[in-house]
Amino acid sequence: MYVVTGATGQLGRLVVEGLLAAVPASEVAVAVRSAEKAADLAARGVTVRVVDYDKPETLAGAFAEGDKVLLISGSEVGHRIPQHRAVVEAARAAGVALLAYTGILGAATFRLADEHKATEELILASGLPHVFLRNGWYTENYLGDAAGTVARGVVLGSAGQGRIATAPRRDYADAAVAVLVAEGHQGKAYELSGDVAWSLPELAAELAAASGKPVEHRDVTAAEHLDALVGAGLPQGFAEVLVDVDAGIARGELAGTPGDLARLIGRPTVPLAESVRAALGA
Repeated sequence: MYVVTGATGQLGRLVVEGLLAAVPASEVAVAVRSAEKAADLAARGVTVRVVDYDKPETLAGAFAEGDKVLLISGSEVGHRIPQHRAVVEAARAAGVALLAYTGILGAATFRLADEHKATEELILASGLPHVFLRNGWYTENYLGDAAGTVARGVVLGSAGQGRIATAPRRDYADAAVAVLVAEGHQGKAYELSGDVAWSLPELAAELAAASGKPVEHRDVTAAEHLDALVGAGLPQGFAEVLVDVDAGIARGELAGTPGDLARLIGRPTVPLAESVRAALGA
């Protein structure tokens, strides 16, 4: 059985769709907090296992011997280490055949990377057969409000000329599916990123080209960036995380293009310009 945790999230749903295209639904299971949110998957023949990372006892029946499990990292920054530990311990107790984990690029040193690296250490210590999918940034991180960015006419950040090798979530999901359904990945750590790294000034230029409207890049200090994010309504803690990431981008920590993602999915990653046009409906 192929088991996907966090399967009702944005990445998780794409992984499940990819699995359903590759194997029978009877071979796919999801471990989710809400059965209601996974009702559409159950209707398609997917096994739904209700779990809560904060209640380790609920994970007792989540996995079975021989399962191949994808642990999609939790979304609750600051709580992920105990949550992930509960999943790892349940997987070890069940005797799963493979535990794949969606972490972060190995070059990342910003604070957001700490929990991912700690989780990798937990998995290594468990002795489980594993594979690390060290995901770079999703292009959608910058295009979730593409129309709003165009309307404001500004791409604001504190990353300077730092470059980011992004790819859409679907590319990362396809890589996860490839690792789960094929053999030969055990013990590997893949550095997953887009084929081409780009800068925030280039993002502004792509948005302008696709929309036909002026969009400029405005580089600000870390303090100014923080004030702008908080002023836009983001919680202080989350805003600080984003500013810290931009500092990492300025250091080149998300710019690597080793090609692992394209090799796993068997095609080039989707270029920024194509994603921009899709986000704007252009």
